[in-house]
Amino acid sequence: MDTQLKKGLLDISVLKVLSLADSYGYKILSDLSQYVDVSESALYAILKRLEQQALVSTYKEEHDSRLRKYYHITEAGMVKLQEFRPEFTKIERIIQFVLKEDN
Repeated sequence: MDTQLKKGLLDISVLKVLSLADSYGYKILSDLSQYVDVSESALYAILKRLEQQALVSTYKEEHDSRLRKYYHITEAGMVKLQEFRPEFTKIERIIQFVLKEDN
């Protein structure tokens, strides 16, 4: 898969997970694993990039006597997620064309 396309889809996938609830790295990885294969290091690079773009914010909470870093989708992240919907429709049409059986 094209690297840029995959990168964009992974970013949107992480935003989608966070739109459902705030979460932490391992849980995000677990939630994504049923849909996409992403390594832990790749996920943290995505989260860092999304944070730098102000699409997610972070906070820490104690869990089992340790601080756990949680990620929260920002308003800008929600807008980005909504803007993706029409783009996905275009991508879906291209995929359907490419996969169409020739007669």
